[in-house]
Amino acid sequence: MRCFRVIANARAGAVLEAGADQFARRIAAGFEAAGCRAEVELVPPRQLQERLRAAVADETVTPVIAGGDGSINGALPVLVGCERPVGVLPLGTVNVLGRDLGLTGTVEQQIAAICEGEPIAMDLGSINGRLFHSISGMGFFSLMARQREYARRRFPFSRLAAFLFAATRSILFTRPIRVEMEIGGERRQVEADAVLVTVNRFDGAEWRRKRLDGGEFEIHILDTGGPLSRAKAAFSMLTGGWRNSQHLVSLTGTAVTLTRRDKRRGHVTFDGEVERRTGPLVYRLLPDALQVIAARPPEPLPYPAEYQFPS
Repeated sequence: MRCFRVIANARAGAVLEAGADQFARRIAAGFEAAGCRAEVELVPPRQLQERLRAAVADETVTPVIAGGDGSINGALPVLVGCERPVGVLPLGTVNVLGRDLGLTGTVEQQIAAICEGEPIAMDLGSINGRLFHSISGMGFFSLMARQREYARRRFPFSRLAAFLFAATRSILFTRPIRVEMEIGGERRQVEADAVLVTVNRFDGAEWRRKRLDGGEFEIHILDTGGPLSRAKAAFSMLTGGWRNSQHLVSLTGTAVTLTRRDKRRGHVTFDGEVERRTGPLVYRLLPDALQVIAARPPEPLPYPAEYQFPS
């Protein structure tokens, strides 16, 4: 029987809603139902790396980090040192990486997908040595992340209200940033509402990546020119039409450097987490840096479905 050790963020919304003991029992029962065994540890955010490091050192278990995109981001320095595939159990609001790994549905369905899953190699990004797995940005996107954290505390029981509150304030209070960008050996200066860097290419309303090992960054420059246009651009991101927005320019590369022209410390997002940074932001791609368990894709039928005999 495969044995997993689940290190969960005790402050994750799903844990707080269910209660720590009940949540731990549910996780253990989910693995047992899927034919596996799991040791579950619920720890404060500051202890996630320490406990995850112990799980990585124990070669008798498969480490699993349970939490949102931010918790997974904070665990990356430990996970990249693991020489065997690791699991991700998404417990956040957005769960960008979890969805890209095919881990959707109920907690039990996600656990079953991990138990039956297959390892894949995925790319990571680095900003001056700081790792991220999916998205980094400045301007509108960093303000949105900060407002979202504030809104979560103000509207703890309504994710929709929190999102609408954060989006409205971000649309109203975003100020253009002037950035010098170096990509592919070429330099350009841009003034935009936001600059977003993604590890590989995102598409559609659900912001999903078809590949996690595509070996490139995609850099998006959003220049709307005002609150109304900014609101329209934000709406297009929700509805899936953002790639056709007249306010968006997208570039690709394996390395990019961003420097604020005002030389001030600015807010930068790392998978939803926000930090203040100064000086040039040097983005580097780390191909196949992490081995992670993805949901097993459905096996194609050898004949069309109408020719399959019932079992």
